[in-house]
Amino acid sequence: MQSDSVIPWSSGLRVLSLRFGEAVAITDGRERLSYRALCARAHALAVRLNAPGEPAGASVATLLPNGPSAVWASYGVRLSGAAETPMSFGYTSGEVAWSAHIAGFKTVVTVSSRADEIRGLGLDPLVVEDISESDPGIIFPPVPMDAPGRILFSSGTTGKPKGAVYTHERRWIGEQMLKAALPFIPSPGSRILLMTPFSHGASLLTYAWCDHGGEVLLLNGVDIAAVRQALASGGIEAVFAPPTVLAKLAAAFGGQRFAGVRCVFTGTQPLTSSLYQKACNMFGAVVRVTFGKTECVNPITVLGAQACDRHFTLEETGPGTCVGWPAPGVELHIHTEPEAGEVEAAAGEVWLRAMHMSNGMLDGHGFQPHEPDGWHLTGDQGYIDAQGRLWLTGRIADVIKTGGYRVNPDEVESVLTGLASCGQVTVTSIPSDYWGEVIIAVTENARQGWEAHAAERVDVLSKHKRPRAYLEIDELPRNPQGKVSRKKVRELVHAAYDFTDGPYPKLSRKAADAGSTH
Repeated sequence: MQSDSVIPWSSGLRVLSLRFGEAVAITDGRERLSYRALCARAHALAVRLNAPGEPAGASVATLLPNGPSAVWASYGVRLSGAAETPMSFGYTSGEVAWSAHIAGFKTVVTVSSRADEIRGLGLDPLVVEDISESDPGIIFPPVPMDAPGRILFSSGTTGKPKGAVYTHERRWIGEQMLKAALPFIPSPGSRILLMTPFSHGASLLTYAWCDHGGEVLLLNGVDIAAVRQALASGGIEAVFAPPTVLAKLAAAFGGQRFAGVRCVFTGTQPLTSSLYQKACNMFGAVVRVTFGKTECVNPITVLGAQACDRHFTLEETGPGTCVGWPAPGVELHIHTEPEAGEVEAAAGEVWLRAMHMSNGMLDGHGFQPHEPDGWHLTGDQGYIDAQGRLWLTGRIADVIKTGGYRVNPDEVESVLTGLASCGQVTVTSIPSDYWGEVIIAVTENARQGWEAHAAERVDVLSKHKRPRAYLEIDELPRNPQGKVSRKKVRELVHAAYDFTDGPYPKLSRKAADAGSTH
């Protein structure tokens, strides 16, 4: 009998291979990988990674685009007992080097086209095209539950990425929690459509579907033609589509209706009422909001489809975004520390702890465990309503302090969402001796007159919440998950504009930027 201090990853994957055999596990629309082949490839990679004397929990990185190889490589690293350290395929050489510095990996499982780049960083590429398709016939021993099992990097929108460290035990618990919170149990052949990076949220849903013999269609981004073909087939039961993806689908498919989708999983960013209605027009009232973080994977909170529909169609929305009720085993605490001289009270910082939460964070100073008593200080601002639901009102670091008031930029952005005269609008601030900070609204792809349209929209807000300048740049800086970096927006504004402080602050375009920034 196995000790409860180990996890038998290898036997679990072999059971899937024996149970589902030649059924399709993963496809990207071109290559199809069966359960038998998934098991064989994963075990072949694990053999290559199991160097004599290599301790369990040593970090091994993956740098792969979405597709079957990303999935079997993930399983293979897990089988070897290493700490799987997935990187977004869009990482630059500098980001790879930084990740290696803080996570301590030497081996990078990647594609041949990036092998020379990896060698140039002093790292060892293990090329997926060189991994045998044959099953070595080895059952790997169970791995210690308390050994590091996965390192997930933060988005890096507020600085260099940090690594959230999960033991094999907490990784396993997280996967079971997600399956327990699913709105339905996938059956053999059930198909799910995933388009976001496998190195982030898409991986958890992949594991859940594979555990039940389902089929995962893992596209390398939002390929509208491939999405249309998949949805039109009527065989897709679930879709993971954060708001940025939903907006692209709504723009592409207009009033089309796709039958058969039982759940649209969404999260990562606020979902507006107008976008919710567009999603319902495409799929029906099957949208489900969840909240997860790099530091504590889904599910932290869940707003199921019925509750979600009631919220968006019957309730008057309060400040922020409702993300639902805590999942079983998740504790939430709203921590408030009022500051002297504040004109308005602010929501508090969301603290959380859970059995499937990471053990701590890696940064440039090494491993930093979470706070005493196991709390993770999320950096998210929010509150809990009378129904016990969590509402998120923004990031603590993004809160703007202007003229004695605290302003949540997400609230201002929500009013400016969907302007026809410009692209996405980001609200941020620049330092001011007179005001503390000055609120600005920055957009891309703007047409003449967009500033007037934006100013009309914000008339519904208190005066201190309205932007004092409306600026345009060529392109808003985004991370691989599509999130705009307010820090980088501020840097671009500083580079392109001169700021005149005072009671009536002004921003004037620098002559050198006349051709590129408006």
